[in-house]
Amino acid sequence: MRILITGGAGFVGSALAIALKQNYPSYEIFCLDNLRRKGSELNVARLVKLGISFIHGDIRNKEDFDSLPVVDAVIEASAEPSVLAGLNGSPDYLINTNLFGTVNCLNYAVKCKASFIFLSTSRIYPIKTLETLDFAETETRFELTDKQTIRGVSAKGIAEDFPLDGARSLYGTTKLASELIIQEYKEFYNLKTVINRCGVLTGPWQMGKVDQGVMVLWIAKHFFEQQLAYIGYGGSGKQTRDMLHVADLYRLIDWQLHNIDKVNGEILNVGGGVEVSASLQELTGICQKVTGKTIPISRVTENRPADIRLYVTDNSKVTALTGWKPEIGIEQIVRDITDWLAENREALEPILK
Repeated sequence: MRILITGGAGFVGSALAIALKQNYPSYEIFCLDNLRRKGSELNVARLVKLGISFIHGDIRNKEDFDSLPVVDAVIEASAEPSVLAGLNGSPDYLINTNLFGTVNCLNYAVKCKASFIFLSTSRIYPIKTLETLDFAETETRFELTDKQTIRGVSAKGIAEDFPLDGARSLYGTTKLASELIIQEYKEFYNLKTVINRCGVLTGPWQMGKVDQGVMVLWIAKHFFEQQLAYIGYGGSGKQTRDMLHVADLYRLIDWQLHNIDKVNGEILNVGGGVEVSASLQELTGICQKVTGKTIPISRVTENRPADIRLYVTDNSKVTALTGWKPEIGIEQIVRDITDWLAENREALEPILK
């Protein structure tokens, strides 16, 4: 099999490429990336060392696809992933990458007659609707109840039929628009596609920031003994998310690559679920346990733009279709990331500190 991974030097793209090459040494894997994100350059040597072909290019440029080889599958893992992108300035890079870049990827897949696996986001769900859901407040977190008045939500989390009306951030909008275009390409170009709406993805080699990759950021701040803040919702730190280790995501993508006909045309919510979820307050406790360090955490009561109280993925559909479910728990995720920080401290400290 020959596979192109866009965003292939990014956190998710490089993790998928490396796992695929290790499990299928005979596969030819090509990683396309513009190396815009700080820290992505560290992944190039890791890719090349395994015999993965790295191509420095940009999905915004149609010409960058002209010299690419014909492949059997495209994994579209490139994105400007920040929820805050475009809110305080021009949204051009965000839209050109997340929407028009996806169109270029689709046209390339049609040319190759390749299957198309798209990594979307839970952020396609509207903010105001999520914020009006019925929830319970426990001592350490917010959690969803079964007493909901709209479809697609229960104590298990958010399902695929959750309503889509309303604003969701420019980031979420570009990903939803891409989803709609992908469905058109499937219908009219006979492209085999699957869309994965991912919750919070995390793991080693993610260059975490405040607006994207918060779990790595939280662990790194403990590891390097710096300061953090609980921002919004009264500064309680009870905001809750499910987390998905990239190794768990890989197992699903591997299955989809080799069983594309069984999920062709599907849209799947993919995340850690209730079992692999944590509030910031709970994550702090786990970080203290694993790193042995306690750091100052301030409280900011005002909410940030585009923030939400809680999001947990209902994996019922993806599990029913594929048998997949997450296996790596929160504490193990924290341990994996902490070990990675310790092993690569010299290279990572200028980026994450």
